Amino acid sequence: MSNTMTGAQALIHALESQGVDIVFGVPGGAILPAYDPLLDSPIRHVLARHEQGAGHMASGYAHATGRVGVMVATSGPGATNLITPLQDCYMDSIPVVAITGQVATHSIGNDAFQEAHTWGISMPATKHNYLVTDAADIPEVVNEAFHLASTGRPGPVLIDLPKDVLAATMNWHDPKEIKLPGYRPSVKGHPLQVKAAIDMILESEQPVLYTGGGVIRAGGAAELRAFAELADLPVVTTLMARGAMPDSHPLCLGMSGMHGSYTATTAIQRSDLLVTIGARFDDRVTGEVKSFAPDAKIIHVDVDPAEIGKVRKADVPIVGDAKAILGQLIEVMEKKLGGKRSPERTDWHEQIAEWQRDYPLKFDQDPEGPIQQQYVISELHRLTGGDAIVVAGVGQHQMWASQFWGFERPNTWINSGGLGTMGYAVPAAVGAKAGKPDEVVFAIDGDGCFQMTMQELITASVEGIPAKIAVMNNGSLGMVKQWQKLFYHERFSATDLTNHTPDYVKLAEAMGCVGIRAERPADVVPALEKALAINDKPVVVDFVCDPDAMVFPMVVAGGSNDDVIMSMTDLPDPAGPQPEDVI
Repeated sequence: MSNTMTGAQALIHALESQGVDIVFGVPGGAILPAYDPLLDSPIRHVLARHEQGAGHMASGYAHATGRVGVMVATSGPGATNLITPLQDCYMDSIPVVAITGQVATHSIGNDAFQEAHTWGISMPATKHNYLVTDAADIPEVVNEAFHLASTGRPGPVLIDLPKDVLAATMNWHDPKEIKLPGYRPSVKGHPLQVKAAIDMILESEQPVLYTGGGVIRAGGAAELRAFAELADLPVVTTLMARGAMPDSHPLCLGMSGMHGSYTATTAIQRSDLLVTIGARFDDRVTGEVKSFAPDAKIIHVDVDPAEIGKVRKADVPIVGDAKAILGQLIEVMEKKLGGKRSPERTDWHEQIAEWQRDYPLKFDQDPEGPIQQQYVISELHRLTGGDAIVVAGVGQHQMWASQFWGFERPNTWINSGGLGTMGYAVPAAVGAKAGKPDEVVFAIDGDGCFQMTMQELITASVEGIPAKIAVMNNGSLGMVKQWQKLFYHERFSATDLTNHTPDYVKLAEAMGCVGIRAERPADVVPALEKALAINDKPVVVDFVCDPDAMVFPMVVAGGSNDDVIMSMTDLPDPAGPQPEDVI
């Protein structure tokens, strides 16, 4: 290979050097120079039908594989269409690199055709971003971008490349050793803080190991389980941490918070110690902060020092990588115990078992119908043995999927947690399936979410990426409708979608997919079996579901986690104070 090349060739070579095997994108004028050398590269390009779809594909790929996902777009509207997936990845700590074209350097600031101030617009939605003005900088910039995206607290990084920089010539050189002043993310925790944490755990009587998505991002699921077993700690997960601890494990209490299990939420509320690993005390977990776990001391482990103390003061703060610090905690705990068992907290475990018996997650499926979404999810889990990657959109179906799918391993639950991006599931499932072609990838989506990005099924069909989509068709924006029913006196404003338009089976077939419909409970298992048997095309299954079903348990936004609503009979007086937040 010649040492002299264009900036565009250098970009593709730099991506190859990072081990990139697939990128998701949409070409356009400013980024066009990069698409020419891409044609000769072993890197696969997946042509999305919308740049937002490309971004969510890169996110789904990163979720499923643990590697950095790559999205590509042109300048102006191409770049601005990436802002939603970038912000989504930023909030959920997903490692991605966005590559955007930009107008020529001499045109920047002149309102040129398809110009946008991408560097400025994307700044608050990225961990870091670059505007490259010299082709010679491309090797270093790409190397730094992948390093930043994948280390410390993972997140999105954007590289903006003017068209003339891509066309300019440069001499390729291997990037220099990365030296970023001010960026030295901690890995190991301070030994004295780790020791203090173990002392606090051994003294506690009602501890809970409160686990967030940081454990999965750090690859620390095995260490989490080992530490929970060693210290005999009940484990509660956030929405983003599903699969970090096997749901079948006796210490696993499931998800806590707004729609978490009664046991998980109440265990946190009654705890005297929260051992918080890779979680950020999100408002969907804490509810009203002043009443959250009022008697608990806090150990907070996080790689991002800005998260510690942001919502809840930590008694023992530990900055560092979740996997590394769990290893330290195990080592110190083993020394402290000296071969003995951890403290028996019989009363605490008996209390937890009582809550589990008295307040289980449950649903009723009338054989005559209508179809309950929980039933679809439970039957899909049974038929696959839980051996699948599950992708969700945002809303009721997302909460039911988290509640009723038994997660046994990390990186098998992909959803939009922090930003709550409707339309996430279809493109994220395409990205996950592209990254994990030998896994069953099944998206559980709502009809409202599905209609936002369903065009990416064309991508799946044309590219030969056989993801499967279950459309939970309740004819409405279900979660919004639930809130209107509960808190707006059943004044259903702008939530009706109808369950007959579009015809999802015909739509699927028009996009090159297989379309299946289930209208009665008896149709559910045959429809799922047929979908699972088809592996050469994407599949869409239209489940015509109960339009009036609501998600419980529920804690009202901004309310106390002491007030868990288990059913309609537990609802507060509709004439009383209304929640300040919605959805």
